[in-house]
Amino acid sequence: MKKALIIMLCLVLDQATYAQSDDQQAIQLVIKTLFDAMYEGDSSKVHSVFAAGAGMATVMRDKSGSAVLRREPSIDGFLKAVGTPRKEKMTEEFWNVKVQTDGDFAQAWCDYAFYIDHTFSHCGIDAFHLIRTKEGWKIFHLADTRRKDGCVIPDDIKNKHTK
Repeated sequence: MKKALIIMLCLVLDQATYAQSDDQQAIQLVIKTLFDAMYEGDSSKVHSVFAAGAGMATVMRDKSGSAVLRREPSIDGFLKAVGTPRKEKMTEEFWNVKVQTDGDFAQAWCDYAFYIDHTFSHCGIDAFHLIRTKEGWKIFHLADTRRKDGCVIPDDIKNKHTK
């Protein structure tokens, strides 16, 4: 009896691990799709990963060194910036992704470095809040930090952008 209970418990825990793993993979795919779409300049593809009514925020320092919070109540400006034709490619590299879920809510946190073509622009942290919808995971809020100094970028990413 004990052996059967232990086996059943292991199976249930194993299934929970796979479900969490599937969600984590799906959420990381949403993030990758966003950054791929930025690189491609595809505002429709960017729009596809966001929930209706999504907003954005950035935390950075002004010239005097004071913390500044810039809020964007919608993603419209972001979509316009991504979709405006340009010869330079916007590349956002990300790593060290941490995903947490609770039912239909998730948050993901990752380091990033932003490049215009192969020129470093800035780095920071991206923090995503997502909701599980009928169409899959969607971002309903994206916050980031931005800085030019103190960036610890993995060598493989730095080397990728060396001319």
